[in-house]
Amino acid sequence: MIIYFSILLPTTAWWAIGIFGSLLLAALLSKTILGWMFIGDDENGVVIKKWGFGPDLEEGRIISTNNQAGVQATMLQPGLHFWKWWWMFKVEKNKIITIPEGSIGVVEAMDGERLEAGAILASKIIDCNAFQNASGYIAGGGEKGWQRNYIANGQYRINPYLFRVQIVPSLQIESKEIGLVTTLDGKSLPKGTIAGKKVDDHKTFQDANAFLSNEGSRGLQEEIILPGKYYINPNFAQVERTHMTRVEVGYVGVVNSFIGDEGIDTTGDDFKHGNIVKEGQKGIWAKTLDPGLHPIHPGLMEILMIPTTNLVLNWNDENYGEHGLDKALGTINLRSKDGFNFDMEVSQVINISDKSAPKVIARFGSIENLIAQVLEPTIGNYFRNSAQTSDALEFVYGRAERQKEAKKHIDTILKSCNIVCVDTLIGDINPPQKLMDILADRKVAEEQQEMFKMQMLSEEKRQEYVKAETAATKEKELTSAKYDKNIETQLAEAKAEKAKGDREAKKINADGTAYEFETVGTAQAKNIDEVGTSEAGVIKKKTAAMDKGLFAQVEMIKYLAENNIELVPKILVQGSDGGDGTGNGILSALIGNDLLNKVTNNENLSEGSNNKTDSKNGHS
Repeated sequence: MIIYFSILLPTTAWWAIGIFGSLLLAALLSKTILGWMFIGDDENGVVIKKWGFGPDLEEGRIISTNNQAGVQATMLQPGLHFWKWWWMFKVEKNKIITIPEGSIGVVEAMDGERLEAGAILASKIIDCNAFQNASGYIAGGGEKGWQRNYIANGQYRINPYLFRVQIVPSLQIESKEIGLVTTLDGKSLPKGTIAGKKVDDHKTFQDANAFLSNEGSRGLQEEIILPGKYYINPNFAQVERTHMTRVEVGYVGVVNSFIGDEGIDTTGDDFKHGNIVKEGQKGIWAKTLDPGLHPIHPGLMEILMIPTTNLVLNWNDENYGEHGLDKALGTINLRSKDGFNFDMEVSQVINISDKSAPKVIARFGSIENLIAQVLEPTIGNYFRNSAQTSDALEFVYGRAERQKEAKKHIDTILKSCNIVCVDTLIGDINPPQKLMDILADRKVAEEQQEMFKMQMLSEEKRQEYVKAETAATKEKELTSAKYDKNIETQLAEAKAEKAKGDREAKKINADGTAYEFETVGTAQAKNIDEVGTSEAGVIKKKTAAMDKGLFAQVEMIKYLAENNIELVPKILVQGSDGGDGTGNGILSALIGNDLLNKVTNNENLSEGSNNKTDSKNGHS
């Protein structure tokens, strides 16, 4: 079995070796004879001819367009190619060029015509299919060097020996930013200008050929780039990103433009301190920038911020405003007429309107210059001169008046500078200690004098008050006496009238009563007389009919019965019968009993009346 395998193995191996060798030999022979070459889909085949029978390349050329030895302009496209013998041609495979999204490819030609003198970019635009037709570029007179045009995102089959491609990201200008442009190619700037004027139709510097064809200038450009995404050839233009100009609330921006046409002064003959021009012209613009963001080229326009709110400047060694404009101002040193040196602090409030701001800048150049040239000498000299015309104490005491005069003087000066003087305020005045002692002593004396005056005035007021109080009391008493007298007089008159009335009433009542008594008495007397006469007649007849004693007893019993008189009387009245036997003793007893009853009844009536009176008083 082993012997049999050893015999079969060499036969199979030799067949395999024979087939492989045959194929290899055929391939070598075919490549040598046919010169075939395969290029993949994502590849380019750069052909380099090692030798040839034609003329050599011109001096300085590296790309062959007429089958000369060297790098051939035409590349092999993807697929199978023949007749590229290894002994005559060298084929380099290179990956195709890919420009990613958001980027561009800037192109530099390594062969071609020479650039014009002073040019940075090739001036000729050759139709060469985005630099993929090398032969067409060379044949069309393409120039060596950086090209104006760039290639956008995509894939390109570009001969790397003729064109070098640099991938550059797009330019992004963010919000609140601007782009300041400096072009690297173009015609020279005219004499006396510092920036190139705006050129049309170049798509914000994205079309270099249009910019250069329209005679755009090289160097700093007046035109700026606003926020957005841009594809700009960095070999054509460089862009510097910077922030927009911000004008804060409470300020205006005065524009001093270094570019533009020469303007005509708009201020008229009255203003002789510089020219104010229209917007867009060279010089100080009459129109100011309001609060907000402004796309201003800081290299071509100077923006001076002017506060339009009240500006307070302090002449003080320690107290400065937040604006810092008064840091150079210090406490003012004064010398009085009587030789005292002392310091004084001053605050000056000014206002600059938006319409006056350009004139202030045209005249002084800045707020700092205004302070140094006008405010500092005006205020300092005014108070120094004022101090030398008065004694130190007089100056201190006349502070309010001097402040008022200073404001009037300074207002006149500032009006001529188109500035409003809002107020001039004198702060602390720091006289020497010796003068302060004098002031203190004087103040104490004045206070004491004032106190004495107040005490005198208080005493005078007190005396006046006492007098007034006494007069008021006496007046009250006099008035009361007058009223009392009037009341007593009226009461007396009333009593007199009442007495008179009572007298008249009593007289009338007495007359009536007398008349009544007289009439009634007469009538009663007559009646009694008649009754008595009648009763006497009856009694006379009764006594005539019976014995007088018996008649008296009958009458007595009858009287006792009618008046409920007890037979045993409470009071025994003894009396005699007169010895005449007529019974007068009994009659006298009856009369005494009757009198006793009447007395008792009167006492009961009197007691009852007293009880009623006591009851009424108790209720009261």
